[in-house]
Amino acid sequence: MGQKESILRELTLDIASLHEAYSSGVPVEKVLDQVVERLEEISDPGIFIYRASRSALCEAAAALGSFDPESKPLWGIPFAVKDNIDVAGMPTTAACTEFSYLPSSDATVVRLLKDAGAIVVGKTNLDQFATGLVGVRTPYPIPKNAVDHSLIPGGSSSGSAVATSHGIVSFALGTDTAGSGRVPAGLNNIVGLKPTVGAVSTAGVVPACRSLDCVSIFALTVPDAFTVLEVVAQPDEADSYSRACELGKLSKPAPSLRIGVPRAADLRFDDDVFMQSGFEQSRETLAGMGHTIVELPFHDFFATADLLYEGAWVAERYAAIHDFIESNEKDMHPVTAAIISAGKSLSAVDAFRGAYALQGLKAKLAPIIDSVDMICVPTAPRHFTLDEVLADPLRTNTTLGTYTNFVNLLDLCGIAVPVAQRSDGLPMSVTLLARAGGDAVVASLAADLHQQPGLLLGATRWPVPRFTAPAQVVGPGEIELVVVGAHLSGMPLNADLVAAGGRFLRAVSTTPDYRLCVLPDQPVAKPGLVRVDKGTGTSIAVEVWSLPEEQFGRFVDSIPSPLGIGTILLTDGSSPKGFLVESVAIQEAPDISQFGGWRNYVNQLSS
Repeated sequence: MGQKESILRELTLDIASLHEAYSSGVPVEKVLDQVVERLEEISDPGIFIYRASRSALCEAAAALGSFDPESKPLWGIPFAVKDNIDVAGMPTTAACTEFSYLPSSDATVVRLLKDAGAIVVGKTNLDQFATGLVGVRTPYPIPKNAVDHSLIPGGSSSGSAVATSHGIVSFALGTDTAGSGRVPAGLNNIVGLKPTVGAVSTAGVVPACRSLDCVSIFALTVPDAFTVLEVVAQPDEADSYSRACELGKLSKPAPSLRIGVPRAADLRFDDDVFMQSGFEQSRETLAGMGHTIVELPFHDFFATADLLYEGAWVAERYAAIHDFIESNEKDMHPVTAAIISAGKSLSAVDAFRGAYALQGLKAKLAPIIDSVDMICVPTAPRHFTLDEVLADPLRTNTTLGTYTNFVNLLDLCGIAVPVAQRSDGLPMSVTLLARAGGDAVVASLAADLHQQPGLLLGATRWPVPRFTAPAQVVGPGEIELVVVGAHLSGMPLNADLVAAGGRFLRAVSTTPDYRLCVLPDQPVAKPGLVRVDKGTGTSIAVEVWSLPEEQFGRFVDSIPSPLGIGTILLTDGSSPKGFLVESVAIQEAPDISQFGGWRNYVNQLSS
């Protein structure tokens, strides 16, 4: 066996592995042949509604030219597209044969991926018109859950999740309005990234609720999902809901984040003790990584979720396919038709009532969301068998949306990530949520979580590749700022730093030339850092953040006496500006230098 054949036999489909293979001379056509072989081995006719022919795949590969991952970051990467997203020359059905049409142009997101060198393998199955979280509302064969064929695949992006989990493709596009980009990811042991609403264009996507719809990304790894997001997150004049978003970069997360979780009384698992145990273990994992777990009341999150299928947003689904459903309702899946047709009876008054209710809930939830760096929830409360869903399609679907339906309504971004195997062998997944624009923040922590021992990629036997996140570096138009106490990640004033555009860069220590004291009479407990004679001080743990230049002066101006800004010497050889204290203010203040930093001191007090 030659070297290329050996590489191909052992090849996994994560982007780094594929690009390493291509750089060693493995032809794209050989990888595409392997994709087709895997699909045939899986023998699941429900995954794809339409597949590209081998000749079409080879034609796309030939058009790539020589291997060039710099100008084409997805060069030669095979991907699948949910069949409510247009691909030129491939029919779009939205899982409704009577609705089918042949688009002459790609959806914006598909065009961007092709331009980056990715190759479309085919169009995947879904819950009809992207209405459902179960993955069974389709006139085509139902895709089989990649982990356990007796279970539902989850939806609505069922085929995309299953294709990714089996390693048939490196990544797949889905859509997400109520959780369709997260639930099937969780049920099939893969990563499901739901971007900030508007970050990825929905031009060329059959709408469900146009004001809430997102294009989502399924991948085997977090870095792969985020790499795809970086390619497609671009403003688009063709989409009136598109917006420019500074998503940040995948990096090492801050060392002590405040992570909100539903308080125990609000957790819902529909009697699935394995999922409950798995989530408790995930909490412990996060705490063991140094993060602070904060229990949050979740009643109003659930009340927000209820709005999605009550009133205004059901009417929006009806508006999306009004012309078609009026003349073709009998040709639709009966459950889908019943759900969407309920919008006929709703009035403009109902729509305004829904909008007012949502605005009220947003106002109530804003301080809760702002009190933490992100929120961690179970991706789904439980797994369901196919028989359970067919026997009770509405209740089971509602249960699956417990932790997903509120997300787009509240303008949150999120990422579902496998964290463990449950004690019964089924996958366990959590979803990390953050405010709009926090995509890199949640993805960075998700990448850490996905490094837990024993995890495999999807339904394959491939281990999760090791990933070391690069440290953040100060960008153009930014100034480094050393924070010492209450502005540290997870501390009470960190939200002020984030609100000013602050980005965590690195955790480091000062040179051993400083003392740390507790400042007296402060409304928020904080320390003072002061430089002393060489050889008479201690090394103090600090964090370096960046601030936009235009915000730096405003932020510094808000710092109360006796604190100020000066140059701080760090053990990594840098000397950024940071918080110092006037020496006169700490003459009688308690010296806590022996703790090595404010966080250690606060933790000692708490314990």
